[in-house]
Amino acid sequence: SHVCPLQCTCTSTTTSTSSSTSSTSPATRGFLSNGKLTLRKYLSFSHRHFDKSKAREFLPFVVPVTTTSVGRISGYIAMSHVASSTLGTYDMAAHQIVFSIFCCLTPFVDALSQVAQSFVPAVFEAKERGAERAVALRRTIGNFRKVGVGFGGVLLGLTACIPLIGRYFTTDSIVLDRVNGAIPGLGLFLLLHGLVCGGEGTLLGQKDLKFLRNMYAIFFFTVPAYMLRLKHRALTGAQTVGIGTMWAAFSTYNLIRTASWHLRLAQLQRRTERGVVLAAVEEKKGGT
Repeated sequence: SHVCPLQCTCTSTTTSTSSSTSSTSPATRGFLSNGKLTLRKYLSFSHRHFDKSKAREFLPFVVPVTTTSVGRISGYIAMSHVASSTLGTYDMAAHQIVFSIFCCLTPFVDALSQVAQSFVPAVFEAKERGAERAVALRRTIGNFRKVGVGFGGVLLGLTACIPLIGRYFTTDSIVLDRVNGAIPGLGLFLLLHGLVCGGEGTLLGQKDLKFLRNMYAIFFFTVPAYMLRLKHRALTGAQTVGIGTMWAAFSTYNLIRTASWHLRLAQLQRRTERGVVLAAVEEKKGGT
């Protein structure tokens, strides 16, 4: 009798597959045998899986968080537009180097906002609304400020190293000179960035969403408007706009954010402490 080679191959393959399957754990064999059903189960979504109560909990965060993200993006887009349409060849090359360094350094501090959003609610939402809560809240905010200042100092130190590592980005002396001209603006921005991220995360942790939404709605229009004003003045010859001018303007935006966030935090802290005092007075009146 003749045996088909394909049949032999299939038989051996089937045998090897069966032996490998038998050597695996029962849980693995179950997943392999019902893999399609398992994936379909976890990837499928219908209205039955939609929990309206959970959706309502996140609904107040949608507009403020979206506005915050859009407000940030608008500034970067406006700066990139002004750089590409206004700066010369050397300034444009220098801007590319500076912006690359900026994108590498800022993530070191961005996580501070998420950390603040994790720690602050535990203090802010405490059931006990007495003086201990107000003191704990003040200390927590103060600690995040200290960390923000520390991170800002580290980023400023790294920014000061740009003249030493600039030759690894380009050998053109003119471009390097323009890069060095942007260091003051970039350094100021990064020095304040820790305070900005810490303050913003603390405000989100205290659910001050309306304030952040309104501020970023303002920044969405004002930052691009100022950048476009620089472009207009450069094109009309009223002002010489270089990479240093542009980054100085962008650092001013971060300075305004820093002042706004921490003035608002101070206002909220005074409001909390005033509430503690009023509660103590009411308690004394009720006791008498």
